[in-house]
Amino acid sequence: RELYKKFLYEPLPVESRLDTQLHDPMNSEVVAKTIASKQDAVDYLTWTLMYRRLVQNPNYYGLQGTTHQHLSDYLSELIESTLNDLVAAKCVEMDTGEDEAMGAEEEEEPGVAPTNLGMIAAYYQIRYLTVEMFALSLSPKTKLRGILDIVSAADEFEALPIRHRESGLLARLANRVPVALPSSSPPSAAGEASSRWQSPRVRTHLLLQAHFSRLALPADLAADQAWVLARAVPLLQAMVDVASSMGWLAPALAAMEMSQMAVQAVWEGRDPLVKQLPHLGADARLLRLCAEMQVESVFDVMDMEDADRARLLAGLAPAQIGDVAAYVNRYPNIEVEHEILDAGDITEGAAVAVRVSLDREWDDDDSGAVPGP
Repeated sequence: RELYKKFLYEPLPVESRLDTQLHDPMNSEVVAKTIASKQDAVDYLTWTLMYRRLVQNPNYYGLQGTTHQHLSDYLSELIESTLNDLVAAKCVEMDTGEDEAMGAEEEEEPGVAPTNLGMIAAYYQIRYLTVEMFALSLSPKTKLRGILDIVSAADEFEALPIRHRESGLLARLANRVPVALPSSSPPSAAGEASSRWQSPRVRTHLLLQAHFSRLALPADLAADQAWVLARAVPLLQAMVDVASSMGWLAPALAAMEMSQMAVQAVWEGRDPLVKQLPHLGADARLLRLCAEMQVESVFDVMDMEDADRARLLAGLAPAQIGDVAAYVNRYPNIEVEHEILDAGDITEGAAVAVRVSLDREWDDDDSGAVPGP
């Protein structure tokens, strides 16, 4: 009883964990140009809760003392190690700090500048370890399967809940997905087969495939799947930028395709595109009817005769038919035209300027987002 009264009537100190998670905030501040040198980083830390708590609870943060010198050494070492990690991940770069223009013998403080990877990580609010992993894992020949493996290994998914009682369910679910799951960490000393499902990477891989296949999941796994999908789309968009910055077309297109798969819950190349339509993708009878009528995409539905379209949608309620009509009317229909500028003056190895024009058919009465599943 006295223990509980202590929690009720005596305040508990709140400590900072910034010292262990400083890399991503530091990278964001470098991209925002708030931090352009190590001194700026020190000034930045003086405005944090951690700085206030350092002298109040030095043992918690590993300080050897509370003097100004101890505090200065601790902050300098923390900033130095953090920036070195970001430099190793190629998220920031530091100049030499030498004043070559003036020919001075004294060295100025090294400046800190963001790189392309650092800007991608800050823009999409993803961890620096993830964008580093993307840069190291992608290759010019990475295909859709490789994109799925890479995004499942993102550091963001390490927080995915692990429930030991679900091993049997996950094993049965794995038999229903088309792509083999990645290898996990080695089994435990007891050799339990269920240790495979303790890997966040394997569970993420399986939940994404279950979403693409539109498999029914229990409430706990459905909540995990929604949590994964909310983070997967920004990660895939960041992967597109990483691949594009390296000049690799194949992985960039593959990441774009997987982003569409995540939004529409279909397999690229495996499922008919008409499965994107509301109420049609969940009805096996309507999908068979679409196959019989050779309706494979949304554009085929647009081009159907009224009588054929009425036959196709005969089993739907009026409200469901309205959902299909709204989806079809809002579906993006974009025409792309390109023109090579100065086509007569092109030489081998020279840069070529191309003007690209996008024209989308749009009705003001059909405003709004295109619905997904």
